[in-house]
Amino acid sequence: MPARVSEAIVLQTYPFKESDLVVSFLTRDQGKLRGVAKRARRPKSNFGSGLERLSQVKMSYFQRETRELVNLDGCELIRSQFALLGDYGAAVALDYLAEISEQLLPAGEANERYFRLLVTVLDYLGSGAAGCVWRGVTYFSLWAVRLAGILPELHACMGCGNWLDNPEEREEAFFSPYRAGLYCGHCRRNGEMGRTWGLSVTSRDIAEEMLRKPIAQLAHTDWRRETAADLRHFLVRQIENHIERRLITAPALEAA
Repeated sequence: MPARVSEAIVLQTYPFKESDLVVSFLTRDQGKLRGVAKRARRPKSNFGSGLERLSQVKMSYFQRETRELVNLDGCELIRSQFALLGDYGAAVALDYLAEISEQLLPAGEANERYFRLLVTVLDYLGSGAAGCVWRGVTYFSLWAVRLAGILPELHACMGCGNWLDNPEEREEAFFSPYRAGLYCGHCRRNGEMGRTWGLSVTSRDIAEEMLRKPIAQLAHTDWRRETAADLRHFLVRQIENHIERRLITAPALEAA
């Protein structure tokens, strides 16, 4: 059977047997796949440094319909993220991108828009622009949730349906770990929502701009950890509710 060659991004690797690796990787044309890279942990292998986290590669593999795991034959490195590892914040951001992609994407479903999103954000992180880590992970989180089909309406209350951005008064919205979507202050006070957090008007404006413009064209330039932190928190909650588990890297990222 001839090998298939796909442009791919390595998401995670797991030790397997004595010298093998199980590799989870996102391809442009086949979606997320997992395969066995035999002898990949030996000093001399067909994979070299191509299986490092979030490396962009041309992956060669054999795929059989009756098997869940493909057989990896080798890979050609297109771009490594090695240069980012010297910055602790950027390194944690890479872990964050990889974990969300691994947990959020279904297996074997082509999603070129998600692939292009990941490539775009990795390019931006590599640019070294001021505040690029926080802008990059916020942009990625928003679009990952959007492409997964789990982004709630950002301008209407899920409780009463009232518009949060009426011309007379724009109000802070609220979200809960137990309910999807955003709620107005009235529904927050009168509903049994438990603990809630706020999502500011400014952060909703940032989200709206991110949905309309490429990451490099965003008007807001002074990005810091505090910028849109409430938006990132909201998006992480949407992801965690969807995958039904907590993200390991989210708190580490905010503490970086």
